[in-house]
Amino acid sequence: MTVIYIANPDLLKIIDKNTNRTYYGCDQNWYASEWQRISGCGPSVACNLIFYLRYSRNVLSAEGFNSKESWLFLMEEIWKYVTPSLHGIPTTEMFYQAVAAYARLKGLNVQYYFCNVAKDKPDNPLLSEILKFIAGALLNDAPVAFLNLCNGAENNLDRWHWVTIIALEQTEGKNDIIVNILDEGRIKRINLKLWYDTTTLGGGFVYFKY
Repeated sequence: MTVIYIANPDLLKIIDKNTNRTYYGCDQNWYASEWQRISGCGPSVACNLIFYLRYSRNVLSAEGFNSKESWLFLMEEIWKYVTPSLHGIPTTEMFYQAVAAYARLKGLNVQYYFCNVAKDKPDNPLLSEILKFIAGALLNDAPVAFLNLCNGAENNLDRWHWVTIIALEQTEGKNDIIVNILDEGRIKRINLKLWYDTTTLGGGFVYFKY
């Protein structure tokens, strides 16, 4: 078995001091307004990526910033730049342009990389190319934003939704390709090959290097 993780996944642990509950990555349901809670998956994933880039590179110490209260402030701030349209953030281009603009405003001179999966399968990259893209990001200690427009037969993944990939797992001799994602403040496991084989609308992947 081969497993590739970002170097410090615990950096994305969030503590709710009022309940002592621990989350992994932020949850769009923490947003104040109903519209934000409905459409806030893209900004929430942006928060995960920006926070990790900022604090994993030793630019600043993350001590004191891993509370739910601190993340709520970050979520509202990022929302002003990574703002969903009436259709959410349905393309990788909308996502990486908005996140890169916010990052540079905050002094993070990031570069973005993306891999799109089209609706029409003949135009899609091979699964091996997608795996190479994700593995390259994780080996460079960069979480991956994953846009899923149709989850196909993968029932552990919501449609028209952004999540954060933090690990890739492959077992020799098996068809399943598992990724660990952050969603709703939890770590979930999904079968990426099952998604790739059955999605009808595709999606895409984005990561940033700093």
